[in-house]
Amino acid sequence: MRFIAHSVAAGVIAALTTIGSAQSALVVTSSVGGAPTGVTLENFDTAPLGGGSPILLPSGITLEFQPDAAVVSGSAGIYAAPFLSGGNGTGFGSPNQANGADTTTYLTSGSTGAFVNAAMTILLPGLQQYFGLLWGSVDTYNKLLFLNGTTQVGSVSGSDVLALPNGNQGAAGTTYVNINSDLAFDRVIAVSTNYAFELDNVAFNATPVPEPMSLALLGTALVGFGLVRRRTKRQA
Repeated sequence: MRFIAHSVAAGVIAALTTIGSAQSALVVTSSVGGAPTGVTLENFDTAPLGGGSPILLPSGITLEFQPDAAVVSGSAGIYAAPFLSGGNGTGFGSPNQANGADTTTYLTSGSTGAFVNAAMTILLPGLQQYFGLLWGSVDTYNKLLFLNGTTQVGSVSGSDVLALPNGNQGAAGTTYVNINSDLAFDRVIAVSTNYAFELDNVAFNATPVPEPMSLALLGTALVGFGLVRRRTKRQA
């Protein structure tokens, strides 16, 4: 399969080497349980197979791929389907994704070095502070980078998720990971220095965090409302 590069994702990866990062306190919870209630869910079932990009999904997520990342199904020599257990697929599929090997489409990212900037970017619809994913066959060399624009605010590796991230392709190697951040982010990049980083069933905040300018405008409106009320009381 031939994978297609995308300049925006390449720019983001390059920017990480030149732009300072703001370190967020990321709270990582991994378990057999799935995503919490009240969040937006995306199972990638409408995404076409392959590495063409960008791909806009019904949830508002946009996918961008750098070689060697793609939308795939089943298992091949360089990737293996995540293994669901304990209701990890609750809320995904129709109505739930069944336990066992993932039979639906999912995402994979990784490289042995042939592709220097191997990455998959998940662009979120606005700033978020929660992100969840079904993380398959967790390895030490799998990593998620959290960015606000081109500024990295935090990262999570396979070692943050499991005590022994050894690429187990069964139930013991796949977990649903819930990540909360005290700094907002609008994109998540999946990178891996070896094959492969497999993920599915993403979740994120149902209500995006307001942009800083929006917060400022809201504050100004509230101050103006307060002044109007004070004038009204004086006139009375």
